[in-house]
Amino acid sequence: MSSPPRGDLAAQLEPVVQEAVEAIGFDLELLDVHQAGRRRLVKVVVDAEHGIGLDEVAQASRAVAAALDEVDHLMAGPYTLEVTSPGAERPLTRPRHWRRAKLRLVKVKQPDAVEWFGRVGQADDDGVVLLVKGELRRVEYRTIERAVVEIEFKPAPASELSILEPGQHEDESEPESKEESR
Repeated sequence: MSSPPRGDLAAQLEPVVQEAVEAIGFDLELLDVHQAGRRRLVKVVVDAEHGIGLDEVAQASRAVAAALDEVDHLMAGPYTLEVTSPGAERPLTRPRHWRRAKLRLVKVKQPDAVEWFGRVGQADDDGVVLLVKGELRRVEYRTIERAVVEIEFKPAPASELSILEPGQHEDESEPESKEESR
């Protein structure tokens, strides 16, 4: 399921663009078409199960450009195609976004609540398990007003990872200080 397209032209282009993107194994996150001076700007945001890099963005750009060439009559004039990845600070709005953010730290805002942080565990179609201050908490998506991944500059603590995935991170425990005797 992709984001709802904006405008009549976007609605016409969405099936064409979505088919091109899915044919190469990516997800269409956003399709936006709007006038930018004398040209139209066609913005396409794509993602993949394990993230997307520059090579994949280039591959998606070629696939979308070829698909748009096939329906050039719909464009009725010059346009600029912009294909990009969602970026690190995009909101987590769909179950697949939460699954892709597994083990990442997120900032969550619920209605009538302060913002809080948690580490993402298992996610399904209705909600997600988050590790919050050492305790596992199940949160339904419908109760989340906004959530974004927080950029971390250090690896996640092994103690948190072992709570979220028991038996998989014991060998990654924090290193102990060892002194050699001479």
